[in-house]
Amino acid sequence: MDYKDTLLMPKTEFPMRGNLPNREPQVQEKWNDLDIYQKVQERTSNRPFFILHDGPPYANGDIHMGHAMNKVLKDFIVRYKSMNGFHAPYVPGWDTHGLPIETALTKNKKVKRKEMSVAEFRRLCEEYAWEQIDNQREQFKRLGVRGDWENPYVTLKPEYEAQQIKVFGEMARKGYIYKGLKPVYWSPSSESALAEAEIEYYDKKSPSIYVAFSVSDGRDALNGGEKIIIWTTTPWTIPANLGISVHPDLEYSVAKVNEDKFIVASALLKEAAETLGWESYEVEKTLKGSQLENVKAKHPLYDRESLVMLGEHVTTDAGTGCVHTAPGHGEDDFIVGQKYGLDVLCPVDEKGVMTREAAGFEGLFYDEANKPITEALQQAGALLKLTFITHSYPHDWRTKKPTIFRATAQWFASIKDFREDLLQAVKDTKWVPAWGETRLFNMVRDRGDWCISRQRAWGVPIPVFYAESGEPIITDETIDHVSALFRENGSNIWFEKEAKDLLPEGFTHEGSPNGRFTKEQDIMDVWFDSGSSHQAVLEERDDLVRPADLYLEGSDQYRGWFNSSLSTGVAVTGKAPYKGVLSHGFALDGQGRKMSKSLGNVVIPAKVINQLGADILRLWVASVDYQSDVRVSDAILKQVAEVYRKIRNTFRFLLGNLADFTVEKDALSFEELREVDRYMLVKLNNLTEKVKRSYDSYEFAGIYHAVHNFCTIELSSFYLDFAKDVLYIEAADNKERRAIQTVLHETLMTLVKLVAPILPHTADEVWTHISSVEGESVQLTDMPEAVKYSDAEKLEEKWDSFMELRDNVLKALEVARNEKLIGKSLTASISLYPDAHTKALLESVEENLQQIFIVSGFEIAGGIEEAPESAQAFDGVKIVIQTAEGDTCDRCWTVTTDVGTDEAHPALCGRCASIVTEHYTA
Repeated sequence: MDYKDTLLMPKTEFPMRGNLPNREPQVQEKWNDLDIYQKVQERTSNRPFFILHDGPPYANGDIHMGHAMNKVLKDFIVRYKSMNGFHAPYVPGWDTHGLPIETALTKNKKVKRKEMSVAEFRRLCEEYAWEQIDNQREQFKRLGVRGDWENPYVTLKPEYEAQQIKVFGEMARKGYIYKGLKPVYWSPSSESALAEAEIEYYDKKSPSIYVAFSVSDGRDALNGGEKIIIWTTTPWTIPANLGISVHPDLEYSVAKVNEDKFIVASALLKEAAETLGWESYEVEKTLKGSQLENVKAKHPLYDRESLVMLGEHVTTDAGTGCVHTAPGHGEDDFIVGQKYGLDVLCPVDEKGVMTREAAGFEGLFYDEANKPITEALQQAGALLKLTFITHSYPHDWRTKKPTIFRATAQWFASIKDFREDLLQAVKDTKWVPAWGETRLFNMVRDRGDWCISRQRAWGVPIPVFYAESGEPIITDETIDHVSALFRENGSNIWFEKEAKDLLPEGFTHEGSPNGRFTKEQDIMDVWFDSGSSHQAVLEERDDLVRPADLYLEGSDQYRGWFNSSLSTGVAVTGKAPYKGVLSHGFALDGQGRKMSKSLGNVVIPAKVINQLGADILRLWVASVDYQSDVRVSDAILKQVAEVYRKIRNTFRFLLGNLADFTVEKDALSFEELREVDRYMLVKLNNLTEKVKRSYDSYEFAGIYHAVHNFCTIELSSFYLDFAKDVLYIEAADNKERRAIQTVLHETLMTLVKLVAPILPHTADEVWTHISSVEGESVQLTDMPEAVKYSDAEKLEEKWDSFMELRDNVLKALEVARNEKLIGKSLTASISLYPDAHTKALLESVEENLQQIFIVSGFEIAGGIEEAPESAQAFDGVKIVIQTAEGDTCDRCWTVTTDVGTDEAHPALCGRCASIVTEHYTA
């Protein structure tokens, strides 16, 4: 007889190798055949909503690791919620308007923009956007992200644009929308105004100049002949200078230097003297800034005067305390200039080129004008100092090129009119991490009005008509009509028809007695597009509700989508469009560097999926502290793949040892189990509670570590290790074997559900190999519930103590193995010398301790004080390891003295001979 045939070895078709790159597409094909998204929605339709509202990625190019991390995190949450008592539909979205698509067409596709109408160009933009959506959609689906992919929301869809017009109209109705001439961030490279959310800061080298303005009218404050010193890093704005600002409460000194008298803030006088190289100076007089109000100085380049004004924005952080003021090129300059009735001079055009109002410098790009302007100041005797500094400077987030402040007529949303409501909404929202609240609160508190107009072609038009008188027309009637037109035809109709054809039939206006109207040519800021999604998606769709339970995006969206959504949401409804906001960091390379093509350190999601599989990438997302910046590299992914293998092999072991187990016929009740089996169910229960707590608090790394540790420590290193001696050796219906199988089955069912949101492909693959289940997918089940076991705490306390003792036994065995005293642990026999407490613990364990320690011999040989000197000492016990006496059984590999006592089976121990005789002998 071949005794191998009498062993009940694991049997399963679940493969050891994941082969995920090939197997996952097959799983996804099955999902498609099942229409799994729809099946999940139908199953949970009567439950309370949990809405995670998707922040739309921009439809351009392949997805990167940041996209992958974001979508996978969302998928964890949505999948978990749908398995844990909620109805959690997920509608993915795309942001489709804006400069990148215009640039892609003109640069990459060689489209000749100026040779076609705006409407024709916009049609090409739309075609391109849909191509990008299709590309990204397939990549997101390959990640295993479950959603309504066939019916996403897209900001260029007519119904979306129609709702966006409604948002604009409601804000206008409440008086929040206005048109004004104000300095705004202007991008010469984009030829458009920008909002604060579209600004990034990079280092820039700029000239630093000190310029003297000769006082022409000192009023009663000055004696005559003084010069006011200003400092600026933008010489190109000197032609736009109309004034000088001083702080009313600061003290200013008139310092005599040789034959000159200079005015500088007293607090900055010493620093200015050093910078300007004054060998000595004498303070002739001091006076308050308020005394300088309405003093006039001569412009150093032009025949006009610059007015001295009082401004609270003046500080002594740098410069001279006398601030060069050009109302057309700065927000503070504009505000103080308005107060004093100054013009808004802006001698720079939309391309950043100096106009004829900058006489002598007309036609120069603003940055190129710095040098000739500085030279002109030198020739005029007004330039006191020229150096260069490197400082943080605002850049266009799309083109990465410097911006300027430029006064233009723009449309604004007046934040100040409902700022307090915004701040209250921030307080009413749950923020994870908690610092998100402070970050957005401070942004809202300090931000100016939102510039919402853009001078581009590809976007949602600002739905404003103009009467012959130039008066803007925004009424409920016009808004409703334009919204309806866009819903039916899309926003391109705005550029295809004349103003009169876009107005309601028979529309009249007292400002247009001749019935002549024009229309606004600017489009809306793309942040207004995506920021309207709570109305255009959550309110528009029957399968969603507003407010959303959660917005989840990268930390850059505090100034972006979180902010614009809050502004439009509070403006329209009085409340935030979200109950909670969760943010994540950025994906960096293994050394913590930003990924870039030039460094060659870009980790591409598609490549990871093709090499390792989507479940490995997803497991990496679960493994990191995503609320901070995270690192990813081949080496890191390799470590994650090892953890995946451990989890997969655990599933394989569980499946293999349940091949002959039927729950209805073979499962034992909790009370029928041995203590060690009940202990494992208590540990499994703890795992369930911990994992579900972690899901609820979005702490996925806690799940990753908890599951890995459970598979490695509780199962592999303990329970499954000693269980083999029962599972393989005993007869099929042995009660101890059925007890262990009961635990294994419960563990399998619990584990597969707990990891399903993170490893959906693997979980569904496992599901197909569980004979006891009937459902088509684990996604159509619920999370396991924690069970209240009787005496669980007492049982756990006892066996946790035993596990500490077992760890000491394993250490003693390892020492003996290193000393070549034994080989495998089954060649050993152990003698324990416990103290009274440990002895009581050992005697309370009814299980076969020899089996649990996986040795061939075990005895309590005496008290701790009786142990020989050779014994290894541990807390509460001393241990002696010796070679087990007897021969090795050919079937169970135990070394025992009763091998050969059965004549029919001389190579077997008594236990194995009895099993074989009873169950395998004809």
